[in-house]
Amino acid sequence: MDEWARRILDGDIRALARAATAIENGNPQVQRLLGELRPRTGRALIIGVTGPPGCGKSTLVDSLTAALRAEGKTVAIIAVDPTSPFTGGAILGDRIRMQRHSTDPGVFIRSMATRGAMGGLAAATADLAALFDASGRDVVLVETVGVGQDEVDVARLASVTLVVLAPGMGDEIQAIKSGLLEIADVFVINKADELSADRLESDIRSGARQSPVVKTVATRGEGIEELLRTVRSVASPGVARLRESREWSIDHLGIAVRSIDAALKFYDETLGLRAGLRETVEHEKVSVAMLPLGDSRLELLEATEPDSAVARFIERRGEGLHHIAIRTKDFDAAIARLKAAGARLVGEPREGAGGHTYVFVHPASASGVLLELIKSRE
Repeated sequence: MDEWARRILDGDIRALARAATAIENGNPQVQRLLGELRPRTGRALIIGVTGPPGCGKSTLVDSLTAALRAEGKTVAIIAVDPTSPFTGGAILGDRIRMQRHSTDPGVFIRSMATRGAMGGLAAATADLAALFDASGRDVVLVETVGVGQDEVDVARLASVTLVVLAPGMGDEIQAIKSGLLEIADVFVINKADELSADRLESDIRSGARQSPVVKTVATRGEGIEELLRTVRSVASPGVARLRESREWSIDHLGIAVRSIDAALKFYDETLGLRAGLRETVEHEKVSVAMLPLGDSRLELLEATEPDSAVARFIERRGEGLHHIAIRTKDFDAAIARLKAAGARLVGEPREGAGGHTYVFVHPASASGVLLELIKSRE
């Protein structure tokens, strides 16, 4: 395993901070690091906190963090702040409101600027959440910028999404009904000591989505324990499904190309997909470039010898999709099942690009698709 990844897994805070900075800055070296760490993800509870400006999201995150630390849980906070028009960095308003946790080694706070990204999150937020998850943090809190009805990206990232509202902010439900109202796993009425809190609760409960509603006064820590209980009751089945789905997942799509450099003019320069890893696999007679794509990747394959499998593929069919790679935690059991079913394997398991163990399943056994089975690295 890469030394940088090893240090993060061993709890080295400096290595973690360095990785967070590299992710936010789009450093291409970090993609190999994330490839090392992704098999360790799926353990943290990721809580998204979103809502309109002024509803008290940062104060709520601060109170949730205090309650989690009292339970002995480790926490990472991703506070997505608006971009400064002068420096291009985060304005850091959220971090200022969480200063009491700044010296706690069990809390890692990262403020990041949106840098023009829409949806309430920064473009690198998902990778940052994966980093903190893999590093062993029990809970990752993701606080968005103050959002409007279309900015709901946090729901795609979080295990549980909290939509925070506050009384006395005008026609609250009408302002958010077509966006945030639809993504809430839990509604939080913060500043619930104000007179119009009951009316807001009634308006929420009259909506089509019957998500739990919890009242809090985050400045005093009121309702926080109930909120955590509700979050866990909502998260439990979802986390179980998530872990089950991670037993099998798409690792990458292999694309045969005549020239990786020529292909990158489209994938990198046009689409902005940067190659995180480039290397030559001698025994396969192929050069590869890995382009991160969410939780999976695109693998560009260029033949290094005219008699390689990729060269023969291009000669017969031209450039295009060469194979689909899926990864599994129980690699040996999967191989045993394939052999017991009489599936045709192409050779025996071996080491490929990036050091992963893999084996190919012949298209004759996989409905005409060349299938690559990859062992997840734990």
